[in-house]
Formats: sequence, structure tokens, C-alpha cells
Amino acid sequence: MVSLWSYWRDGGARRQKFDTVGGLSSYAVELTKRSPTAQLTAEGSETGTLRVDLSWRMRANSDFGARNHGLSRALRRPMDIFKPAEILGHSQGVASIDLDLACLYELKDGTRGVVQSLGGLLGDFNAAPYIKLSGDDRFGGTASGESLYVNLDHAEEFKRLLVFVYIYDGVPAFDRADVVVTLVSADGKNIEIGLVDPVPNARSCAVAMIEPRKGQLVARREVRYVYGFQSEIDRLYGWGMAWGRGAKPTRT
Repeated sequence: MVSLWSYWRDGGARRQKFDTVGGLSSYAVELTKRSPTAQLTAEGSETGTLRVDLSWRMRANSDFGARNHGLSRALRRPMDIFKPAEILGHSQGVASIDLDLACLYELKDGTRGVVQSLGGLLGDFNAAPYIKLSGDDRFGGTASGESLYVNLDHAEEFKRLLVFVYIYDGVPAFDRADVVVTLVSADGKNIEIGLVDPVPNARSCAVAMIEPRKGQLVARREVRYVYGFQSEIDRLYGWGMAWGRGAKPTRT
């Protein structure tokens, strides 16, 4: 399979992606409207760590037409994705936006909450909610970017987890960036969800719901945009929490 993030990061020139985990080959699986779910754990082996990564690349104005041209050509001539990319123009990039990764959680004992940088609610890996946010990458493309770590040793305690992305600062412009959320399972699978078809002026996007199903954790693609922040995501999915104004911790 081919990595969606590699395709967007390289401006439309896809590269075959191979990783090795424990001697086995791992690859990127893309969740789409037609294929919206993926298994994260196998029955009886809910252990280890699920990592959720947020990456994005700001697009230059010329990229809007170039990307649509490249995707259209790839659909008509699939083997062309392995050819060098055409140079379709160059212009100055648009201003950066600050995307943030977060997770609403509900445990089976009824506990509900959120893990996010806003308000310093970074979670805990070894105690409830067994989810930890690490990093606050304000540029999107660095190797040490923003990630969520989910402790699968406590997978039986999760009722549902909702991964979402919001624009804390700057212009609400999901349509000015190529954004990918990647779920990296304990056995090395890379499950990618592209934030496609953005709604103008949306500030938040529900990306993926993670729930137990027949003894396994399963991720379901959502990609639903809202104009507000966490409280609007909450109302959309019925979390029933009280929300107030928050701020990111000051960097030292």
C-alpha cells in the first residue's frame, strides 16, 4: 500500500512506504468513506501502546489545482503515481495555522473527560484515563510532533474514545493544509485518516471513534467538521460535559 501522508507531504508524488516492526512488514492503510473501519487489536492481545499522530503540510496557492490534477490522474492511470511529479508552478505558501490533537474519552465506569493541550489536560498513561498527550507541534511536519499515547494494557476499561483536531489559534483554514491523523497500532499497522473535503471556516474536526467490538478495539472514520470547538464536538456525539474557556500552558 501507499502512504497518504507521503503523497500529500511530497506534493502529490507518492512513495512506496515500508517499515519493519519485529521483523514484519508494516504499511499504511487509509480509512475512507467506502472503507471506514479498521481493527486496532486482535482478540486476546489488547496490550502495548496505540499511538495517534497528527501531521500537516501547509499548501501554496498553486497546490490546490495541482493536487486535484494529481488525484484525478491517479484515478485514471494508477501506475502514474510511481512516476516523478510534474512541476506545475510555484508560489509563496499561505500563513501557518496551529492544529491541535485531542481525545474525548468515556470509560466503562462512567468517567468522561478530554485529553488536550488546552488547559494543560495532558492525561496520564499509567492511570485513568490511560491516555497521554505528548508534544505541542505548531508546525505539523516535525518528527517530534504531537502524539497521543493510549495504554492498551487497559483496553478493557475504554467504552469509547473520540480523536479530534481543532484550530486553537489563527484563521480557521482546514482547506489550506493537507492534514493526516495516523493510528499506529501495537503490531505496527499504520492507519491513516486524511481530513479531506474541509468545510470553510470550520474550527474543529471529529476524526475517528475508537470502540470495543467483539473483544477487539476498532477505529471508525468520522471526519465531521464543526464551526465551534470542543463543546460543539461534545454536542455532536452526546458526551454531556460542561465546558469553559481555556488556554494553553505558557512555554518556558
